[in-house]
Amino acid sequence: MNQESSQDPDNFQPSPDVEAALRPPTFDDFTGQAKTIERLRVMVGAARKRKEALKHVLLCGPPGLGKTTLAHIIGRELKRDVRITSGPVIDKPGDLAGLLTNLQEGDLLFIDEIHRIPKTVEEYLYSAMEDYRIDIMIDQGPNARSVRLEIPRFTLVGATTRVGLLTSPMRSRFTLQTRLDYYDRKDLTKIVLRSCNLLDCPIDQEGAEELAGRARGTPRIANNLIHFTRDYADEKHDGKITREVACSALELLAIDAHGLDEMDKRILLTMAKNYKGGPVGLGTIAVGVGEEEHTLEEVHEPFLIQEGYLKRTPQGRILTPKGWEISGFSHGHLTDSDQLELM
Repeated sequence: MNQESSQDPDNFQPSPDVEAALRPPTFDDFTGQAKTIERLRVMVGAARKRKEALKHVLLCGPPGLGKTTLAHIIGRELKRDVRITSGPVIDKPGDLAGLLTNLQEGDLLFIDEIHRIPKTVEEYLYSAMEDYRIDIMIDQGPNARSVRLEIPRFTLVGATTRVGLLTSPMRSRFTLQTRLDYYDRKDLTKIVLRSCNLLDCPIDQEGAEELAGRARGTPRIANNLIHFTRDYADEKHDGKITREVACSALELLAIDAHGLDEMDKRILLTMAKNYKGGPVGLGTIAVGVGEEEHTLEEVHEPFLIQEGYLKRTPQGRILTPKGWEISGFSHGHLTDSDQLELM
């Protein structure tokens, strides 16, 4: 088995300070997601006019599309603080109580991966979202007693990549449920040009379009590619990102013209070579490619399905004709033009 030395753009992360600097600060600066932005503008504007807490908001969609950024923008537009946490961190009701009681009137509590909150904790959120109070049990057995805690009127902004895992009672308590979709190439090109301008990184239009076309419709990945390509341009060329420089840098990262990375290709090849194109379960694929199942489901599969390489059926995942073409196989037989190898 060959060792893969290329760098996965999903895991290549700039420093937090740089990442924060690239976040658009206002709705006007936010590119794409027009319907979601308009809905949020309406709610934020009304809350500001009435001088009351914003109603609860649920942001859904694949990772890297701007859910956390939108929470920051909402807080900035309302001139309120944003407290950020994630579902797995809130392990018990006491953790939730600590977060809620430290909020000020009108503050935002942003919970990423809200679908991973334990059910025992989720039940305490119901009364907090509706009545702005929580009842906490103190002690156990005959000494057990309930203590009611009043909390400030706050806004819960939940983010999830898997809205189907949220319970119906939880979903129903969000006034707005809105989905963020993958970006088209035009919007991503604008994001690339803006980020390069903020980073003082020279780039031409064709270079920006090349990076945008291979960023899987995801701003986070686009920004990650910018950081690597800027380093490549500084080290190997004159510092300016052109189409030629971008292509060379992305070739080094093993990202093809379709935006497929090494793991995407490994998934398609494994399905074609070992399972005759499916149907095959995601858990089986995960074992075959040596990756966690939830990573495949949340990071790789949505893009492969949207781009038409895979189909999800009740029996399992199957390759489409487009997926067969990328795999280098035809009806279960390896073609002469196959350039993919299991690593």
